[in-house]
Amino acid sequence: MTIASRTKAVIFDFDGTILDTETAWYEAFKSAYREYEVDLSLDMYAGCIGTSLHKFNPYEYLITDLKLPIDPDLFRESVHELHGKLMEREEMRPGVLHFLDSAKEAGLQIGLASSSRREWVETHLKKLEILDYFDCIRTADDVSEVKPNPELYRQALRALGVSALEAIAIEDSPNGAQAAEAAGIRCIVTPNPLTERLEFGDCLRRVESLLELDFHRIVNEAAAV
Repeated sequence: MTIASRTKAVIFDFDGTILDTETAWYEAFKSAYREYEVDLSLDMYAGCIGTSLHKFNPYEYLITDLKLPIDPDLFRESVHELHGKLMEREEMRPGVLHFLDSAKEAGLQIGLASSSRREWVETHLKKLEILDYFDCIRTADDVSEVKPNPELYRQALRALGVSALEAIAIEDSPNGAQAAEAAGIRCIVTPNPLTERLEFGDCLRRVESLLELDFHRIVNEAAAV
């Protein structure tokens, strides 16, 4: 099957999409909150998944909203320590490497648009040995507003030299999918164990993992939309 000429690029999210860092963050915060007999619900925590901490800041909520006498530095340190331990069991999500290889073989450009900082993203991409796959990387360091604002995706499109109709986004969170949609990009949603419980809008396809997709078929399907 021939790759449709209209599809020229694939743009990945990072956290939760390539590597599931998000479930570990939620588990780490939930455990830390439990120490103060506070339940951190997913509905509350969802406000910061795939975006900035402006809507809900899990580091500050116990201090600023509940007025608990907590040392913020020690709290942050404990959360990061537990997150690091939880991440030891995490590997690249199923199907990601195959999708990257397929895109390269098909001559598509590959971009990355993440609401996280560049240092965080590139450190993990190097560990996963996939940094060189990406023709452009746009992160929180490049924009004034992260997802669901579409600017990250718009910058990635400009850097890749393609239009929104010539690209496909790969996302795991509602905030990320909303950003892709606002930029005019068709989105494949592949939720992780945390975000699968959240509500998503319309998308090109929703799958448990990229292994469920026939790469050539989905790229041609996107071009036909």
